[in-house]
Amino acid sequence: MHHLTAFIDKNSCSSDKMRYDLHSHSKYSSDGFSEPKMMVKTASKLGLSGIAVTDHNTIKGGLEAKKYETEEFQVVVGSEIKTDRGEVIGLFLSHEIKSRTFMDVVEEIKYQNGVVVVPHPFDWLRGKSLFPDERDAISIDFVEVFNSRCILPSYNRRAADFAEKNHLKKVAGSDAHFLREIGRGGVVTESNNIYEAVVKGDFTVFGRRSHITNLGLSELLSAWRTLKQ
Repeated sequence: MHHLTAFIDKNSCSSDKMRYDLHSHSKYSSDGFSEPKMMVKTASKLGLSGIAVTDHNTIKGGLEAKKYETEEFQVVVGSEIKTDRGEVIGLFLSHEIKSRTFMDVVEEIKYQNGVVVVPHPFDWLRGKSLFPDERDAISIDFVEVFNSRCILPSYNRRAADFAEKNHLKKVAGSDAHFLREIGRGGVVTESNNIYEAVVKGDFTVFGRRSHITNLGLSELLSAWRTLKQ
């Protein structure tokens, strides 16, 4: 059973443990700021073994970050898609997701042999979160049970409860929109192949909350870019 651990810094991990942040955003998200190259560099310096770049409605950031992948550091190409019911993350993507309805997005992700993650479910404050029910369980591969940007801990707890009740795999990520947030949430595994680890669910999750000011800065950044258009 996956469980939430306390935040683990790079010095406390044994050499056979790999850490991956499976939810982050680059400058290709309207509310993101970071260069993909710097995201890889920062994550590596923090002792991570890999990062998933999951920009809003595009895989551009993930594809660019993939250029800086090494034998020691893996990049997962993903996207956080806004559907008619709320946001859904696809991991291990190779093509853009064109659909915007929940079931069609799920089908597109799985057609690419990707995995379907519901990020920050039940988070009322986001305005973009999915509120899944038991009928959705057959379509979902993972529930994000820890998101560093969830202001209220109850949102993460409800996500974990939903995953437990519906026998779904649990995952975590920082939801970083700035370099300083990278690594605040993720998974720990002994596998050096993140795809195999995710597919098998061979990991535990960890996390610590991001500061609320980071959410505010993202909103301001998004509003500023909208005004510039």
